Amino acid sequence: MIGDSWDGHGAPPSTHPQEPSAPRRIAVVTGSRAEFGLLRPVMQAVQKRADLELFVIAAGSHLVLPATTFHEVKREFTIAEIVPMQNAGQTGRGEEVQSVARGVGRFGRAFEKLGPDWVVVLGDRIEAFAAATAAAIGGWALAHIHGGDRAEGVADESMRHAITKLAHLHFPATALSASRIVRMGEDQTRVHLVGSPAVDAIHTIAPLTLEAYNELGVPTALFLMHPVGRTNEAEEAAAAAALEALHGERVLALTPNLDPGRDGIHRALKHAGVRTIENLPREQFVGLLKRLACLRPTPGVLVGNSSAGLIEAAAVKLPVVDIGPRQNGRERCGNVVHVDREVAEDVVRAVAAARAVGPDSYTHPYGDGHAGERIAEVLVRTNPHGPGMTRKRCVY
Repeated sequence: MIGDSWDGHGAPPSTHPQEPSAPRRIAVVTGSRAEFGLLRPVMQAVQKRADLELFVIAAGSHLVLPATTFHEVKREFTIAEIVPMQNAGQTGRGEEVQSVARGVGRFGRAFEKLGPDWVVVLGDRIEAFAAATAAAIGGWALAHIHGGDRAEGVADESMRHAITKLAHLHFPATALSASRIVRMGEDQTRVHLVGSPAVDAIHTIAPLTLEAYNELGVPTALFLMHPVGRTNEAEEAAAAAALEALHGERVLALTPNLDPGRDGIHRALKHAGVRTIENLPREQFVGLLKRLACLRPTPGVLVGNSSAGLIEAAAVKLPVVDIGPRQNGRERCGNVVHVDREVAEDVVRAVAAARAVGPDSYTHPYGDGHAGERIAEVLVRTNPHGPGMTRKRCVY
């Protein structure tokens, strides 16, 4: 039984019988472009409700120059607080440690100022980990979205599960992830299978117009590779090998995230002469995936190691080649062909294999597109100040 027998479909049951007498104050933490795209439906669902009040905290890589994603957040939501963590031009595992240290203290001050009833984080990045640490130590009720997933990343899997152990309420995206959270000793009545907010409203986004697609260079392949914790030299060699496999494709690349090793990937992109852009707003990104999926006679392809290839791309039926260990352990759908190492010949074969899989065989376990609404409902129904809510006790 998970979430009072709720199976993730329809309205969730009440997890506390009393409605809040005043709107619950919901602090949603966003620290990167990728996780903001997933959090938007949650923020929108919270914002629509009279019994909830939204406080957006922009942190981490949103604030690193040129800070284009900060302006994207600001265009849609009022930003209640900012939490700077990383310094521009400084990368590496040691710098990540210092970024987390800065983040924990500043999130603590932000929470003291805002007085949230719930702090909401998503995923496994250092921004979410720092916010979760501050909330748990400071005594604020913490809700975690996309817990229970597996994905190696740099230190992603350990940080994701650490956030699970800090959290007081859980919103896993799949049934398998929900079962993992319960096996980790979390109270099953606090685990709510909601689906992934990455799928929310994805059906309402149209493919890019031909004009917008032409402005991006008429790509047939989208390259989206993030570092996995290796040296800059190793990351450069890996990205160069993957790009070599795309010779003959019209490639558009998005810049890698701020993890250690990103400079090496940047060098590989520059050396290959690939058109690279810093960021695509959510609608444009999903619209591009849809445009690539409907290219004929040969569909486009997403190549790299982003979770978008395993979640959003599956929802829009786009072929994907997932390379290397970054997403190891995450549930892969029928649209994905995995390659263990960045070897050009292997990637070439994988691209052909991914395009040969018929879209009718694609399925995904990430829900039906109503995760944001379900999360907002549970945040209303669950009393963050109830007896024992913020006092963790494993049930195993």
